[in-house]
Amino acid sequence: MRRDIFQAIADPTRRAIIALIALQAMTPNDIADNFNTTRQAVSKHLRILTECELVKQEPQGREIYYSLEIDKLKEIDNWIAQYRAIWETRFNQLDDVLTSIKQQQNEQ
Repeated sequence: MRRDIFQAIADPTRRAIIALIALQAMTPNDIADNFNTTRQAVSKHLRILTECELVKQEPQGREIYYSLEIDKLKEIDNWIAQYRAIWETRFNQLDDVLTSIKQQQNEQ
């Protein structure tokens, strides 16, 4: 079952896992050591992140290393970009209004 990428990042633990493995590939045990939770709970989060293709598994000997799939994050960035443009336009409009008010006050 393919999960939605936004469903994956909605959970704070999964976001923390993403932040951890963004720096370097890690084994599930290494990841679990950073949380006050069971190895099974971390494995569940890793499974969801893998299903969403946010992380990839890389077997190395007897270990499996998880690393971040950077290109997949672009899907999130593209979605946010449309709202970023709206926010920037509104901030620019607010800046224009504040500049106008300031000029009016200086003229008085």
